[in-house]
Amino acid sequence: MNLEVLHVFDCPNLAPMLQRLAEVTDLPVTTRLIETDADAAQYGMAGSPTLLIDGTDPFAADGDCGCGVSCRLYRDETGQVAPAPSVDQLRAAITAADSPGTTAPRDVLSAWRTRAVSLVAVERPYTR
Repeated sequence: MNLEVLHVFDCPNLAPMLQRLAEVTDLPVTTRLIETDADAAQYGMAGSPTLLIDGTDPFAADGDCGCGVSCRLYRDETGQVAPAPSVDQLRAAITAADSPGTTAPRDVLSAWRTRAVSLVAVERPYTR
């Protein structure tokens, strides 16, 4: 199994992603710095950080990845905004990808996604 984390330079959410992955698996994790929107589209980065398991983003929304050099936020099991998927979410994605004949990694969080709600104005990152 190939685990790769795509990220932008100085991404504050890279460390939490890597720490949580280390709690879940002892598999090697590679990182790839993405510097342009073209690279983001080529590699499938839907914001930084993006985890790819064997080239597939298990947390991708259906349809267009919205690839680009930007930040990415996740929602945990309670719907709270998080810098990276929770340990349980990562474990579920890796387990699904490693188990032949089970739910595809892309479908692991489908129920969770249907409960996820859009960020309200108060939760959106402040930008000028």
